[in-house]
Amino acid sequence: MAEKAARLSLLVALWVLGLKALAYLLTGSVALLSDALESTVNVAAALMALFTIRFAQRPPDETHPFGHTKAEYFSAVLEGVLVVVAALLIAQEALPRLLNPKALQGLGPGLLVSLFASSLNGLLALHLIRQGQALRSPALTADGYHVLSDVLTSVGVLVGVGLAWLTGFWVLDPLLALVVAGNILLMGLRLVRQSVGGLMDEGLSGAEVEGIRRAIARVLQGRALEVHDLKTRRAGPRAFLEFHLVVPGSMSVEEAHRLCDELERALEGEFPGLSVTIHVEPESERQSQGERAP
Repeated sequence: MAEKAARLSLLVALWVLGLKALAYLLTGSVALLSDALESTVNVAAALMALFTIRFAQRPPDETHPFGHTKAEYFSAVLEGVLVVVAALLIAQEALPRLLNPKALQGLGPGLLVSLFASSLNGLLALHLIRQGQALRSPALTADGYHVLSDVLTSVGVLVGVGLAWLTGFWVLDPLLALVVAGNILLMGLRLVRQSVGGLMDEGLSGAEVEGIRRAIARVLQGRALEVHDLKTRRAGPRAFLEFHLVVPGSMSVEEAHRLCDELERALEGEFPGLSVTIHVEPESERQSQGERAP
């Protein structure tokens, strides 16, 4: 499913890039050019997402025993870098026009073409975000939010260029392009930060960790003494959890093993894609800073 969504993203990105390039050629608007330049990033990002999603689906092997799911973060990092580059290119095109604004031609057909392209992008963005969240794919989710920001940028450009057309205040065209560049730059930096967090084994969100603690509490029901050193990390669509479970000294190894199996089944059932590791300890290892097991 993730690979299918990535292929769709690439196909639509190519169509949208062609339409936006046509809109620029019809009008000569530097704001519409900035919109088209951002779409080149969409194409590159879609290509990278497709490649990394395919690679991330490879099963664990001898050199990658935890799988290849982190590969998706490389796609998201590259996308962020490309977005920053696109912002700089837009600024380079807009600054000279800011000093020497000029009237634009063919705005009617050009704006209609750009509006159609933005509509396609909007439908794609909603599809990618839904699929990325459902499949826990950082590459698809990042691509979806990037495309969505492209849509919002395009709407702003269309409104601004339309106002310039109606008022004759042509300096709005390069001004809008610079605003677009600033917005794209911030988005690129945000994408890089989120992706680097994944590469640095950033833990699950507070809400997710709290859900894990509740699931553990439902299973234990007084059968263990304490849970401590609970740690999480995310690797693309997978997540990893480990914690120490303190059990009564009278509990047999077989009983402790059954309890761990119950915990693993409950956690993996409630949080698909979660890999659980439990370290069982005897009562003598109880820690005062640990959480008392219910």
